[in-house]
Amino acid sequence: MSDHLRREDSDGTADRLSVFREQLDGLTRQTRRRSLVARAGIDFSSNDYIGLAGSERLADALRDALNNGVPVGAAGSRLLRGHTDPHAAFEDKAARFFGTEAALGFGGGYVANFAVITTLPQRGDLLLMDALSHASTHEGARAGRAEVQLFRHGDVDHARDLIQAWRRAGNTGAVWIAVESLYSMDGDAAPLDQLAELADQHGFLLVDEAHATGVYGPDGRGLAHHLEGRENVLTLHTLGKALGGSGALVCGAKCLIDFMINRCRPFIFATAPSPLMAVAGSEALDILRDEPWRRDALRDHVTVFGAELSRRLPQLSVSGSQIVPLIVGPESATMDLAARIQQRGFDVRGIRPPTVPEGTSRLRVSLTLNATPADVIRLAETLEQLWPDL
Repeated sequence: MSDHLRREDSDGTADRLSVFREQLDGLTRQTRRRSLVARAGIDFSSNDYIGLAGSERLADALRDALNNGVPVGAAGSRLLRGHTDPHAAFEDKAARFFGTEAALGFGGGYVANFAVITTLPQRGDLLLMDALSHASTHEGARAGRAEVQLFRHGDVDHARDLIQAWRRAGNTGAVWIAVESLYSMDGDAAPLDQLAELADQHGFLLVDEAHATGVYGPDGRGLAHHLEGRENVLTLHTLGKALGGSGALVCGAKCLIDFMINRCRPFIFATAPSPLMAVAGSEALDILRDEPWRRDALRDHVTVFGAELSRRLPQLSVSGSQIVPLIVGPESATMDLAARIQQRGFDVRGIRPPTVPEGTSRLRVSLTLNATPADVIRLAETLEQLWPDL
């Protein structure tokens, strides 16, 4: 009998839940136990960067789709009747929009990242990941076939050194370089051009555009838009952040997408995403083209918040993007500061290990069009008032 079944309740029966209770109690003692909290306050924490989640155009598109008989659920995997006209139309449109040969939809960014990492890098290949890559990439690496190494965040020279050492050891496989174009907890951009040069020499470049899609590049095509269309570049675009819906797209060479359809277990054995999300994604791409003012307004938020912070709290670094990490350091001080800011009516969340490295607990300020320019200034004022109390 396993250890967690040997322990008995007071009535002599096995306590099957003891191991889980003990671990939860441990998290409580460490003040790291999570819980679900309803949204409240002005949005400075979501990824709805350009305000599409509440867009009337998206809502109207979904109403029209329902009225025209588009089903809510796919009712099967894509290979078993779950493939619908909205799925096909959206993927074709997305491939044209992002400038790739093909695109493939998934239920979310996490599963899409995991799917790519566990399917494309083969035995004998090297998966070379930025150390701050998303948890989905790390989980995919653990479950995948390729050898895995990490390079220091944003350090192309370190990535090159690792590849050269791997080659000197006699390895001849492809190198798959996995990065985020804009990092979700640091708000900084990857050196994509230099990494693409490495990929041209040694293999492939996998770019997670989750936090750049809809915000950067022509019509919001992302930071890697100028690399799209290369046979050795694969990009991931999430629909649940700036595009206002849910799901994700993997975009790249048709050969790679066909391989995913035939060999990717998270695609083959999963129920297809709702056809309605394909409709929403398609409409979101149109909005990106039709309403550039959204990106302009978000850039104004970034500029104003950066200027206000630089003036009020010059000791803090500013990322220059819509994701602004404000490093506090100690966990308890971070969470206390976040709570006090929330009491002032701003939804700002504290981020702590294991999401970020030890000693780097931070406020993750996310600038979105769900806040007004006045709200952005008032948040900077509030930070100035509360920060000295640490």
